[in-house]
Amino acid sequence: MMTKFKLSLAAAVAALVLPVMAHAVEPGGVKRNDPRTVTLHWQDSDPVSVYVTSDPEAGVDAAMLVAGNVRTGTLTVPAAAAQRRYFLLRDSGDGSVVTVAERELPLERGSNFRDLGGYRGADGRVVKWGRIFRSGAMPLLTESDYALLGELKIGSIVELRSVDERMIAPMQLDDRTGALFLSNDYSLKTMMSNMMADREYLYRDVGKALAPQYRTIFRRLLADDGAVLYNCSAGQDRTGVATALVLSALGVDRRTIMQDYHLSTALRRPQNEMPRLDPADWPGNPIVPYYVAAMNAPGGPKAEPLYTPSGASHLARFFEVIERDYGSVEAYLDRELGISAADLKRLQSIYLQ
Repeated sequence: MMTKFKLSLAAAVAALVLPVMAHAVEPGGVKRNDPRTVTLHWQDSDPVSVYVTSDPEAGVDAAMLVAGNVRTGTLTVPAAAAQRRYFLLRDSGDGSVVTVAERELPLERGSNFRDLGGYRGADGRVVKWGRIFRSGAMPLLTESDYALLGELKIGSIVELRSVDERMIAPMQLDDRTGALFLSNDYSLKTMMSNMMADREYLYRDVGKALAPQYRTIFRRLLADDGAVLYNCSAGQDRTGVATALVLSALGVDRRTIMQDYHLSTALRRPQNEMPRLDPADWPGNPIVPYYVAAMNAPGGPKAEPLYTPSGASHLARFFEVIERDYGSVEAYLDRELGISAADLKRLQSIYLQ
């Protein structure tokens, strides 16, 4: 039986005259079982009622009751993969409500497409679901995928890929959804050379090299004009750094940020990130030989764990460089991206609840 709360001696004395608030539901996640069902997990000593909605900011009054007073801490419910659904868990004791959803969207031909909602940020508030998305490349999306992504109310798509990558694997999601498409053109050749020069500090130059792109992400977040999606090719390196910066700005703790970063190894679908290529069609393109080699490797392209030769996380090394050169992530955001302390407060007011 989970203890609802623990009192220190001082709190116990105060409890003699003041009411004690019970803790809310502790969500454990949403796992897809098949194209038709998901299983919800949570912890709570009180019974929990489960509601479903298509609106991530809906309350229980606007949602549909799925099951009432569930005591098991787990429930399998209908949830079609082709529809984005959010679940509300209502504690029967204190009436508090927690919203949960699938972190990875179940796309047929997507890769590493995730919602950043549900993480605990500044002041104990939680990142809102359905407002910030990250992904790998999307050149092979199906009609079903477009229908699902069309439900997300994406206002902006920030493209982190280079011109070289976009040429050979163009994306149509902005055309299909009407989202604003933003990119800052650059060639991948210089970035690849810099990254390969020191495998122990793969992201050493990313903070400066992609400052225009990262600045665009933050400006679109501050605009508060629909959901924001950003992507690169694998959705793990350039997108992983962008996500680490966004979550840091929202006050999410470093451990959670690292765990989110390393989800990419399991959630990537490299076969969906690039169409089949004939090198003869793309002379001089620096990324084509890399993709062709990966496609022709035994078993096809694979997601590699995101660690340096010495076993350190690439993202941990990135934070090491940022804190060495700027003193903190907040100082980097201010100096390189123009994101002030006031901007951080505004971001937290928009994206935390």
